[in-house]
Parts: sequence; structure tokens; C-alpha cells
Amino acid sequence: MFNNYFKPGVCKRAQLLRPACLTPQSAAYSSQLRRKIETTVDQQTKAALKHDQFIETTTHGLSWATENRRSVITTVASLLAVILIAVGGGVLYSHRSEQASTAFGAAMAAYQTPLAQPGQAVPPGVKTFPSVLERAKAANAQFLAVASQYGLTPDGKLSLYFAGLTYIEAGQNGAAEDTLKKVASGWDKDLAALAKLSLAQLYRQTGRDQQAIELYNQLDAKPTSTVPPGLAKLQLAELYESEGKTAEAKKIYAALKDKDAKGTIGKLAEQKLNPAPAGSAGAAQVQ
Repeated sequence: MFNNYFKPGVCKRAQLLRPACLTPQSAAYSSQLRRKIETTVDQQTKAALKHDQFIETTTHGLSWATENRRSVITTVASLLAVILIAVGGGVLYSHRSEQASTAFGAAMAAYQTPLAQPGQAVPPGVKTFPSVLERAKAANAQFLAVASQYGLTPDGKLSLYFAGLTYIEAGQNGAAEDTLKKVASGWDKDLAALAKLSLAQLYRQTGRDQQAIELYNQLDAKPTSTVPPGLAKLQLAELYESEGKTAEAKKIYAALKDKDAKGTIGKLAEQKLNPAPAGSAGAAQVQ
């Protein structure tokens, strides 16, 4: 019976019996339309909720900022101050590093100034010193000035090391030891290793071999780029050799030769084990 409702012409008569006149096509369209309406309403509802949440969050934020205005201003000002200090500190450090580099270069130039005996012909404009002692004193004063004024920079720390070396050349062993110990206790392990190696040499020169041996062993246990593996041991073997402890020295030389056969340390150790006969170089030239 219900099939008659969908026949042409029957729809009008059935309007009094049914709430609406629907065909299969119109029923499908109505279902799609309903879904679209529901979707649109749902989207509008979500948008309205988001908008309300945004307004609520913004209002809350503004309210909090208003209530805590002084605290916000103080916090922002503090952050800006920290940033300005960091940037300013970096610029200042860079500027002082450049100044330290220039001053260190001048001190090194003095340290490398050639020597000339009184009356010796020297090219015009060339600065010279009459002795190692005089040159060491002049360079030492400059290195100390750089270390004092720019002590926190790399060149300032390096200047302190060279101040120790020039103290040794000037014969001021006590000042040299104190200065090199300061460098040796620094955080820069490469520079500290150099200072320890120079200290060991100073101890050897002043008859304190046992202290030199301790430093050589320390350096050998923790090699660095400035005091590479084997260098401290080579120095230690030379110390033993100077003390007449030939067996101990040869044992170290042999170990270094085997460990670094093709390297510089190994070749030096081999030369120590097999020294060239005296006069062999001259004989070879005659032939």
C-alpha cells in the first residue's frame, strides 16, 4: 500500500495522510541536508567555544598582568639587564683579547730580538741586545705587564708562562719557579704541561732531580698536545743518563724506540741507543 505513495499523482492525494510528500530521492536529499546542518552547527559551536576560551584566557592574562604589573615590569627589566650585561661583557672581552694579543706580540718581538756584541755591524733600524741576560730582563718586564693587565685572556696566561722562562734566562730561579707553578696549576692543561716541563728542567739545573723525575712521570701519565706521549720519558732517560744510570736510560730508550719506531720520539731514542761514532760525519764528508 505504501508503494502507492511514491507513484506519480498519488503524492498530492497523500498529503492529507502523511506529514510530507517524499520520494526516495527527496528522502536521501533530506538525510544529506540534515547531516550538513548538523555538521555546520557543530563547527559553529566549536568555533564559538574556542572563541569564548580565547576571550576567557586573554581576559585572565590581562587581569593577571594588571594585578601584577609591577612584578612583570621588574622581571622584564631584569631580563633585559642580563642580556645587556652578557652582550656588553662579550664585546668587552673581545676588545681586551685583541689588546692582549697586540701586547703579547710586542713582548715576543723583544724576546726574539737578535743579539749583537758592542761594535758589531748592525743593519740600520735593527734593534739588538748585547746579551741574553739583558734581552731576558727586557722581555720579562713586558710579559709580566701583559699577564697583569690581561690575565683572563689566553694571551695573558701565555705571557705568564713566558715570564717564567725569561726569569730562568735572567738567572732569577726563585721567581721563575713561583711563576711556572702558577701556570702549572691553571685550568689550561696544554699550557700547564709546558710549565711542568720547564719546571722539571729548572729542577735539574738546580740539583733537584727527584722533583724533576716526579714531574716527568706525571707528564708521561697524562700526555697533552704540547707534551706528547714519549717526550717526558725521553727527558727522564736523559736525566738518568746524566746521573750515570745507563741501564735505566737504555731501558727507556729501547721502549720508546719500539713503541714509536717511525715517529720523532722513536728516532731520537734510537739515536741515543746507537750514537754515531765521533768524527763519523766529518769522515763521510771527506769521502
